[in-house]
Amino acid sequence: MDRLLRIARPVSLDEVEEAVANRRPLSGRAALITFDDGERSVYEHGLPLLRERGVPAVAFVIASLIGTDQPSWWYEVQRLVGDRVVAGRSAAQWLRHLKTVPQAARLDALESLRAGQDPVRQPQLTAQELVALEAGGVRVENHSATHPLLDRCSDDDVRREVVAGHEELKKLLGRTPRAFAYPNGNWDVRAERALHELGYTTGFLFDHRLGPRLPGHPLRISRLRVATTTPPDRFETILSGLHPAVHALRGLG
Repeated sequence: MDRLLRIARPVSLDEVEEAVANRRPLSGRAALITFDDGERSVYEHGLPLLRERGVPAVAFVIASLIGTDQPSWWYEVQRLVGDRVVAGRSAAQWLRHLKTVPQAARLDALESLRAGQDPVRQPQLTAQELVALEAGGVRVENHSATHPLLDRCSDDDVRREVVAGHEELKKLLGRTPRAFAYPNGNWDVRAERALHELGYTTGFLFDHRLGPRLPGHPLRISRLRVATTTPPDRFETILSGLHPAVHALRGLG
């Protein structure tokens, strides 16, 4: 956060929405901070750091997990497989594979991996913590109901994931969600249509591209990828736009 504050100006999602609505570019070095998946670390570690510095942010959460101890499916795969090789694949190989198959095949594979093993548990954010995040300047928005790969889903599943996530968050937050982050960054035209029908004003990709100060398409806004393991020097290279440019030239975007 301190490095970011030295070289950029953090903005809120409200400011991004206003820029999109009025077709007025954000000021130079504007940066919107987003967190995907709604893991507890956003509340336990992220919120105190953000509040201390007065930095706004957005947390895109998986609606069906709120208030449960059910794991995200990728966390479950990592725990179920562990350091073993199962059916010829390591945990990392299973994750790569499951991101390429149709939704039904992914769910069937998860059931097979669970066979004979103790259930995996993962404490999730509560409804009260969502309220606390918003009170602390972190907008809570839609990241689908269960975090599937939308471009691997049927038409009915795509709509169900967007709408169910929307309705659950509407109930939990007492307001209507307006922003969406495509799970795994997998943009899908059917999801975009559903978002448009629901009145969403912004939609976010995960394409590791430095976006313009005025997004070209409000439901396809580029984002830079920064992980908890990103070294400080790479972090600054990413923010400069150099790392994303090289990434794109290598065909990794």
